[in-house]
Amino acid sequence: MSKAFFSDSRSRRSLLKGAAAAAALAAAPWARPARAAEPLFINTWGGPWDKAAQQSLFEPFTRDTGIPIRTVSPVSFSRLASQARTGVYEFDVTEIGGSELMRAIDADLLEPIDTSIVAVQSLAPGQVIGNGIAVMAFSTVIAWRKDKFQQPPQSWPEFWDTQQFPGGRSLQRYAARVVPLALVADGADTHHLYPLDLDRGFGSLDRIKSSIRTWWSQGQQSYQLLGGGEVSAIGMWHSRVQQLMGDGAPVDFTWNQQQMDRGFWVVSKGSPRAKAGWQFIASILRAERAAQFCMLGGYSPADPRVFEHIPQARAVAMPTYPANYRQAIEQDFAALAPQLNALTSRFDRWVLR
Repeated sequence: MSKAFFSDSRSRRSLLKGAAAAAALAAAPWARPARAAEPLFINTWGGPWDKAAQQSLFEPFTRDTGIPIRTVSPVSFSRLASQARTGVYEFDVTEIGGSELMRAIDADLLEPIDTSIVAVQSLAPGQVIGNGIAVMAFSTVIAWRKDKFQQPPQSWPEFWDTQQFPGGRSLQRYAARVVPLALVADGADTHHLYPLDLDRGFGSLDRIKSSIRTWWSQGQQSYQLLGGGEVSAIGMWHSRVQQLMGDGAPVDFTWNQQQMDRGFWVVSKGSPRAKAGWQFIASILRAERAAQFCMLGGYSPADPRVFEHIPQARAVAMPTYPANYRQAIEQDFAALAPQLNALTSRFDRWVLR
């Protein structure tokens, strides 16, 4: 995705176009309340994510349409795949990461976007990939214990340098995010990472493996690892380290070389409630709802126009805020797709060696 996506200079025409699109969504025929509507089932991440979504996304949609929402958690790619094969649906809509989106497209697990409901032409560049639509973004950042470093690591090469920056490390057990970071640590050009040089990436991982105390898999686990001092530095989601800082832990982080990711909303292929699913996704694209969700959940807008609904004091702490986004490393999900299966299986074997 081009850095111009989050340019500070937006014309009056583009802002008016965005406002008109939002007004059109609000006035859409499906926004009128329905009687005795069948529930829409949404696969969610649970915990704080659910609380933020309930208030900012689910309740407003039900008020507009009369369609109640039922949640199923946690998010599960295997369940998405299973129900597309069996026709037995636990949920209709889910939000998945970029690499899972590419896997789902490859396996034909998703409904095509209903453009009669979702005004895709009004969305920001890069907000639509294949059958998925991004509403929020998040990032993996370098975070550290302030009581462990006088001068903390400020880049992935420095994070990898355990001689100059000693102490235990932790990274997410997630191949599609970790291997690109290993390449950056080895000096690869952040603008030309894809397709990934797997041999070089795994060679870089070999150099830090002995310092990895834990390969974390859940956000709360990363919170505990850094907050409890089990590791000195960690690659973790920006919202979790900000939560630690708010809780008074002696930790800090840098936006430098933050790795961007997005949550893509999709409708499960063959869902009997696909139309309602796209109505829901159209609803949460409304800027004021996306803004509230980002503020409540600790996320960041995928559409830069949403910042018009976020106070400046909150906006500067979000990864897609222009000054922060300029320091970001973007993942190229389309270029990664042909490598994804080989990358994941190789990483799983490597971790267990």
